[in-house]
Amino acid sequence: MRVSRTQAAENRETVINVASRLFRERGFDGIGLKDLMKGAGLTQGAFYKQFESKEDLAAQASMRAMESVIHRWSAAADANAQDPLDAVVAFYLSMGHRAERMDGCPVAALGSDAARQSPDVKASFEAGIREYLEMVDGWVGAADGEEPGAKAMAILSTMVGALLLSRAVNDPGLAQGFLNAAAGQVRKAVAA
Repeated sequence: MRVSRTQAAENRETVINVASRLFRERGFDGIGLKDLMKGAGLTQGAFYKQFESKEDLAAQASMRAMESVIHRWSAAADANAQDPLDAVVAFYLSMGHRAERMDGCPVAALGSDAARQSPDVKASFEAGIREYLEMVDGWVGAADGEEPGAKAMAILSTMVGALLLSRAVNDPGLAQGFLNAAAGQVRKAVAA
């Protein structure tokens, strides 16, 4: 049965959204096309009408994942215009975000996997990371149209590293400790 162009476009968006979440949960190599397409409610045959390869989908899903977190950062910042970075830190370095494997930060979930992926996947991550850095630069007062400053890089590295470490341990107290320590260091860095 033929699918209309509108339906094909909707199916494509569904696959990208589902892949964005499933890749963050299971890793790029942790799910095959059959299960991915099943998660989107489509057949594996439909995949090849929409995407050149799994790498093509991984690049697009990575971009979608980065965009979703950037929207969440913006929403947190907008909710506390007086101290947007503190609002983002409170959201990002929380046990709630730690538990959001499917909807959380793709850098913490897939960063080491992304390093082994195609240049297109890495480009999606790089674009998102640059946007993270621009946002942080704006909040710490460092941006002037130049490359992100060292302070923004240190803050982002601290946040991502703490989230990753908190997810790598079973002990909730230790996990919370990583998140709290990082939040404290970020706040000190901003105050300095």
